[in-house]
Amino acid sequence: MNDARQHRSPQNWLRVLVNALVCLAILAASAAAIVIINRTEPTAQTINATRKSAALVETVTVERGTYSPKLVVLGSVRPAQDVLLSPRVRGQVTKLSAEFVPGGMVRAGETLLEIDPSDFENAVSIRQSEVEQAEASLEIEEGRQSLAKKELALLEGSIDETNRALVLREPQLVSIKAQLHAAQAALERAKLDLERTKVVAPFDSQVMSRAVNVGSQVGPGDELGQLVGVDQYWMEATVPVRTLRWVQFPETDGEGSAVILRNRDAWGPAGHRPARVSRMIGTLDQRTRLARILITVDDPLSQDSNAPRLILDTLMEVEIEGRPIEDVVRLPRDLVRDGDTVWVLKDEKLEIRQTDILFRDAEFAYVQSGLHGGDEVVVTTLATVAEGVGLRKMESTPLVDESSSAELTP
Repeated sequence: MNDARQHRSPQNWLRVLVNALVCLAILAASAAAIVIINRTEPTAQTINATRKSAALVETVTVERGTYSPKLVVLGSVRPAQDVLLSPRVRGQVTKLSAEFVPGGMVRAGETLLEIDPSDFENAVSIRQSEVEQAEASLEIEEGRQSLAKKELALLEGSIDETNRALVLREPQLVSIKAQLHAAQAALERAKLDLERTKVVAPFDSQVMSRAVNVGSQVGPGDELGQLVGVDQYWMEATVPVRTLRWVQFPETDGEGSAVILRNRDAWGPAGHRPARVSRMIGTLDQRTRLARILITVDDPLSQDSNAPRLILDTLMEVEIEGRPIEDVVRLPRDLVRDGDTVWVLKDEKLEIRQTDILFRDAEFAYVQSGLHGGDEVVVTTLATVAEGVGLRKMESTPLVDESSSAELTP
């Protein structure tokens, strides 16, 4: 048995050796294959090639000129005339005008309501009788003075100046005249109170609210209703402080900047109303820290025209025509590239110009320097942007702004 074990032991070692040699052969073959592949792999070679065809681009030809920028801001509609009605006498409301309702239109001087005049008519009658009584007393006293003058003529030379006034009843006459003046003043006051029983519209207006009805007891200080003038509305708009120098004001320029009002939701995209800048309000908006300007709108309810009607407290788009800027190029804002540069086609190559932009509005940039009249500005977006890149242009289009010749007059 021991002989059998000794016989199998060399065979096991032989098998292990053969397996090891096979593994080594496989590893050697793999290594050789990798070396051969690396040595025979093709290498990339740099080919110096130049672009033979230039990019096709569209351009616009710019011109220098004088242009008015457009400042587009938001504004709120406010009344130019606004009053809370209050009676000046006390009493019961007996009549109301049919137009004295919310939304009603009333003319200046039109009676809105009447307070019971009975007590005031009686007061006028009493004051009238007092005046008549004072006038009668004055006539009696004047007759007495006439008799006193005759008596004084008989005593001429025997009465000094002090007694002379008493004899002529001058103090009594002065007292009677004072009573007459007081009675006349009381009569005028009673007549005024009677007139004040009728509450009238102080100006052409629209009724915003009414706080009384027939039978209501009212007195001085009570609110009767609210009226808003219809001849003119105000638009209060806020603009950045840095843009104020481009806005014209009547106190400095003789005429305020022209304004176009738009309410796209209510009036549609084409609806608009003309207006004009009136003045600058002397304080900044406390929330936004923007400057406040006042714009006037005549005939806001379109009583004499077919323009869209304004509604109080509406937030609207306000387009202000700014002060003209001289000797600049007006360029669409999307043609101004990063760093205020502009792509210019010159001698069939791309030239990147650094510009000095004086002002930007919602649509345009106003270029003070860096562009000249006749320059061709590239409109097409380029994949490769580098100084001197070759370009080919389509037919050049002159940059014409139709709005530059439009007049905005309210």
